[in-house]
Amino acid sequence: MALHIAAAPGNLAAAIAKDSFEVPGFTQAEAKNRQEILDTFSKSHETVKGTLKKMDDAKLMAMWSLTKNGKVLMSVPRVGFIRSILMNHMYHHRGQLSVYLRILDVPVPSIYGPSADENPFV
Repeated sequence: MALHIAAAPGNLAAAIAKDSFEVPGFTQAEAKNRQEILDTFSKSHETVKGTLKKMDDAKLMAMWSLTKNGKVLMSVPRVGFIRSILMNHMYHHRGQLSVYLRILDVPVPSIYGPSADENPFV
């Protein structure tokens, strides 16, 4: 899950750079170690920043399509896809990861401020 969260933004940025994108087969290898996750996250976010810097308002408002076997599954303004998938979908996965951490009895880090596992008065 952590490697997916790290890689997905960059992969999605590559998808929105085009006017349409063919759904790939989704497979995610397990991370070999923590450093791989961190390196993937850094590279992914550099890709996102580089892609978004190249987009003006017209490009963001232009229609973007997701296809499978050449059939259009959805067409939305590119900015709508960015909001719903690039952002909201990632929030969802971060929530999943925090639940997994809790189940494994690993302290949950700050996501939107201190977690229940952090004492802000220490």
